[in-house]
Amino acid sequence: MIDDSSRPVVVLLAHPRPGSFNHALAARVRDTLTSAGRPVLFHDLYAEGFDPVLTAEEAYTSGTRAEEFLAAEPDPLVRRHREELREAGGLVAIHPNWWGKPPAILAGWLDRILVPGVAYRLDDAGGAPESLLSLRRLLVVNTSDTTEERERTLFGDPLDAIWKRCLAPYLGEPEVRRLVLRVLADADERRRAGWLDDAESEVRHLFGGH
Repeated sequence: MIDDSSRPVVVLLAHPRPGSFNHALAARVRDTLTSAGRPVLFHDLYAEGFDPVLTAEEAYTSGTRAEEFLAAEPDPLVRRHREELREAGGLVAIHPNWWGKPPAILAGWLDRILVPGVAYRLDDAGGAPESLLSLRRLLVVNTSDTTEERERTLFGDPLDAIWKRCLAPYLGEPEVRRLVLRVLADADERRRAGWLDDAESEVRHLFGGH
């Protein structure tokens, strides 16, 4: 395993309600990374007021002209997120499963941050992307109110496809781990405490620490 312990880990939280279990998970993830000596760049997207709406000027997917447009991004928060991702060695995304997809604010983050010249280079729209990122590790923590059997047999777990097959090639092919916690609505405090421990274990496994 490549030693990238000095490089920061970007932690994204995408849940609109302060005090949610997703917030508790994010706090445990941050504490675990910090105790392991990893620099953490934390973003609560709702609290920051991240604007997820892709602008007309940003709606390009390939070519050097697209990179030129995107390099002139006027939104300072978007610029900051892009710069931090370039420097990161790892990414943790914490979000609920809503209709088999991330919340809109996180989907918009993907649209606006994983752009040509930042996340990848694509000479023509039909080609294969060349990743410009060097993320080594990706941890996705999802809460869900869908049972595992129903998710697998009826829906096919689209979030797994989104993170592992659709996004990973644009992130530098990191090692990917995903923790799905279900059924959240029915879980008591003891179960939730165990899930927090599970999240800590996943962070320690992927990013180190004892």
